[in-house]
Amino acid sequence: MLHETQALCGMSEEYYLELTENPVQFENASSVNNVFFDEANKQVFAVRSGGATGVVVKGPDDKSSVAFRMEDKGEVKCIKFSLGNKILAVQRNLKSVDFITFIPDFPHLEFSHECKQTKNASVLGFCWTNWNEIVFVTDQGIEFYQVLHDKRTLKMLKSQSINVNWYIYCPEPAVLLLSTTVQGNVLQPFAFKNGTMSKMPKFEIELPMVPKPAKLNLSERDIAVATIYGQLYVVYLKHHSRTTNSSGAEVVLYHLPREGSCKKTHVLKLNTTGKFALNVVDNLVVVHHQSSQTSIIFDIKLKEPDCAVNVHQPVLPARSIHPYKIPLTGPTAAASQASVPCELYSSTWSVFQPDIIISASEGYLWYLQVKLQPTVNLLQDKGKLMEFLLRRRDCKMVILSVCSQMLVGGDDKGNLPVVATVFDKLNRVYKEYLEAEQAYSVAMESGSSRFSNSYKRPIRTQAVIDQSDMYTHVLSEFTEKKDVSHKFIIAVLMEYIRSLNQFQITVQHYLYELVIKTLVQHNLFYMLHQFLQYHVLSDSKPLACLLLSLESTYPPAHQLSLDMLKRLSTANDEIVEVLLSKQQVLGALRFVRSVGGHDNVSARKFLDAARQTNDAMLFYTIFRFFEQRNLRLRANPAFNPGEHCEEHVAYFKEVFGEQSLMKPATI
Repeated sequence: MLHETQALCGMSEEYYLELTENPVQFENASSVNNVFFDEANKQVFAVRSGGATGVVVKGPDDKSSVAFRMEDKGEVKCIKFSLGNKILAVQRNLKSVDFITFIPDFPHLEFSHECKQTKNASVLGFCWTNWNEIVFVTDQGIEFYQVLHDKRTLKMLKSQSINVNWYIYCPEPAVLLLSTTVQGNVLQPFAFKNGTMSKMPKFEIELPMVPKPAKLNLSERDIAVATIYGQLYVVYLKHHSRTTNSSGAEVVLYHLPREGSCKKTHVLKLNTTGKFALNVVDNLVVVHHQSSQTSIIFDIKLKEPDCAVNVHQPVLPARSIHPYKIPLTGPTAAASQASVPCELYSSTWSVFQPDIIISASEGYLWYLQVKLQPTVNLLQDKGKLMEFLLRRRDCKMVILSVCSQMLVGGDDKGNLPVVATVFDKLNRVYKEYLEAEQAYSVAMESGSSRFSNSYKRPIRTQAVIDQSDMYTHVLSEFTEKKDVSHKFIIAVLMEYIRSLNQFQITVQHYLYELVIKTLVQHNLFYMLHQFLQYHVLSDSKPLACLLLSLESTYPPAHQLSLDMLKRLSTANDEIVEVLLSKQQVLGALRFVRSVGGHDNVSARKFLDAARQTNDAMLFYTIFRFFEQRNLRLRANPAFNPGEHCEEHVAYFKEVFGEQSLMKPATI
């Protein structure tokens, strides 16, 4: 069995589905132990001898696990806790259900309730819709109750008479689906919320054509209800008769909105026949095929063009679930054989929505997972691969690895258009997140509680690949590669910047710095000059400072930096500092006068710079300028004590004589 699976799937890195390493373990089903599963609480019940020798409940975490005993009143047909494990409901016959309270600080109460709608009705099952609300499904209708545990009774909230063949309950949206009519293909949904029961429009499932006089009835085994991309769907596994000319079975998705009628929207082509089961994992429809022991996945968002009914082929080739080994425990487990292979796709497996697989015979509950890394080599179209990855939960590092991988080998394969496509797909998601963040901030700043309450802070998913992610994990490493042409490196950097600009995302300065360093590294100063001249690289103070640091390598960079700072118009102080550091004191003073800041500039800063040039006449010129400024502003050429220019006044007297100092204006 294991060898067959390995031969079918090839290398282990091609397994894109796996079972969780730490499954929920429970006592396996046997002649004395019955196993039940509650989809709402995701709990497995192991009931021994009708509960007389113990009931062990295992859930997804320790808090939802509990053990207790019940009085043996006969075989248990159904057992479920209410939401929050507060009240236990146990069905042993077709007429009544027993209730046991497990509310903290409240005495355990047990009472029995008999369904009263129709005395001849048989109870098919029940569903908890809240911690104290329950709906009974009978073959003649449904009864919705509130459980009054302290009074040991139930209060009827609503009921509906309708013929019922079977039912399916989806706990997340609290929607109950009833099969009616003789063939069972007319489905009547009901929605439950806050103690209310709403009847939704009924709809019909299209059964496959079969030769007369045969008739095909719809079974609950072929129907599931699941949430995919936030929308509720009724999922129908449509088998085709072997006598008809058909390409095989297919999965049909009917969109079930809260308001409005249910409509057929997607058809998933399985291209084979046989026994199938399906899960929904990370918004992907996973279809298991028992005879080939393989699974295929569908992504209903991957569609083009968008039609009223979209037909889909599998996203990836069929593969088996990754081989799984069951650990051996107890004295019989030899050290050399710590585990044994698990029989995948076993006929004893039970599949529950959205992502649960249970083996009652072995006592395991697994969660099914999608592994993204193996999909990278299986889906060759990089654009489609990126769309697929961006919708997955744990996608960030895989996406970044794809970006790095597609840059390997340079532009040998003419893959710059592919790179551009990938960048655009990433930045579209990035822009959507930034807009949502901005809308949220505006709503919060508006102060209107009614308006702001309608906004929830956007969740930053792993699909948001920002500039820091790309710089750190892809672009900075890419620019260091020796086996890639510098032309392709620069083209990729500029393509990413183009994509950011296209989506009106402000480019961070470190990306421009990466471009400039790459150009300088390859002595492409002419290209650098053009990029700056035509504003391909946007002006910023950090960029201007980087240009200044390049002056020794490329002298024109000094003037390019000053020009950039002037264009910024908010970098006047930086320009003055740059000019003074280059001992261009007169140039700095002229710049200050040109922007109208000469009345407020620090005299000491300029006099310090003039002294450092060891040019006496330059110092005289600067000193005289500030004397004239003082005279104009205060009618006195002397410096105020707060300007701390005493040292420079003394130096002026020493070099030029005290008589050279200007005199106060006479009135």
